[in-house]
Amino acid sequence: MNRTFTIFLVLAMLLGIGAGLAAHSALAADQLRSLADALGLITTVFLRLIKMIIAPLVFSTLVVGIAHMEDAATIGRVGARSIAWFVLASLLSLGLGLLFVHLFQPGLGLALPAGTEGTAPAAAALNIKDFVEHLVPKSIVEAMANNEILQIVVFSCFVGTAIAATENRAPAILAVMEQVVTVMLKITGYVMYLAPLVVFAALTSTVATQGAGILVTYARFVGGFYFAMLVLWVLLLAVAALIRGRIGDLLKAVREPVLLAFSTASSEAAYPKLLENLQSIGLPKQVVSFVLPLGYSFNLDGSMMYCTFATLFIAQAYGIDLTWGQQITLLLLMMVTSKGMAGVPRASLVVIAAALPYFHLPEAGLLLVLAVDHLLDMGRSGTNIVGNSVACVVVDAWNGRKATAPA
Repeated sequence: MNRTFTIFLVLAMLLGIGAGLAAHSALAADQLRSLADALGLITTVFLRLIKMIIAPLVFSTLVVGIAHMEDAATIGRVGARSIAWFVLASLLSLGLGLLFVHLFQPGLGLALPAGTEGTAPAAAALNIKDFVEHLVPKSIVEAMANNEILQIVVFSCFVGTAIAATENRAPAILAVMEQVVTVMLKITGYVMYLAPLVVFAALTSTVATQGAGILVTYARFVGGFYFAMLVLWVLLLAVAALIRGRIGDLLKAVREPVLLAFSTASSEAAYPKLLENLQSIGLPKQVVSFVLPLGYSFNLDGSMMYCTFATLFIAQAYGIDLTWGQQITLLLLMMVTSKGMAGVPRASLVVIAAALPYFHLPEAGLLLVLAVDHLLDMGRSGTNIVGNSVACVVVDAWNGRKATAPA
């Protein structure tokens, strides 16, 4: 299924570029606008479907994730230290994404029309009093209806913590929430089946109206992101080298899982092989079997870097300047909302879609990154494998044992 879906996505990208270039050279300006409007119906429906799933998906995954994280923390040192490393790695990944999108500025000069929805927030909206007041929902129903992501996050934290603190962990409620997660994942999967059609429509419309120059922008976007991921790999592997003294065996262990994750654009597909290979280089089973599943929910380094990189790319493309205060808020928001999203198809797109309205960025900007999302999903899936492998090394060493290869 993954391979077939990948083929359809690649074909949609190629056909979209070809159709867009042909339309740009053959049609007049008014005809191009009519074409963009017609294709816009497809992209608009897709965006509305994405908005439809944001609130229940974020709420259910965070509640279940927090409840299970509390379980993990009570296990002892391994749980607490795993979570501590995940937070550090998350900040590193998000920070690098922020740094390199400013360094390369891939969206600069695109100057897409933002309209009223892209107007930057007024300075008064950034004062501490209003920000804190905005964090707390007057009504969770209202917050979900308006997709107020921060308010949903706050309420989810209360619910997840309360479930974890209940004597029997409210098994009936937790079971219902887990079933909601399962249902929402199914719905998200159905929505993502439309991705090839939407990619074709988005690329055709964008290339037809912007011309071949947009392809240069996409090349800068993809190239800049892969360079940022390379830097993240170097830093993570440097940490592993400092701890183990050598990383040849680690690189050998992750090589096949990384290739599998890259080719399928799914880090989950590589999980069984990664679990086996990390134990084969001397990492204890009790550490690997605990840290990896937790890391797959809370330590998606490649996905988190992409969230900040792509969101700032959208802001640059529409010529919208975010203050440093807004960008730090974005970083923290991404760190929270990305947790518990493992297994969600194209989870990064959902996280980005949730953040765009909060920072008054055009929702149509999601279509810009959707056009090349699969190319980037391959890289970030491989990065997630490296990040979680290094996490196992770090946590094992943090527990006072230096892993050695078995005799």
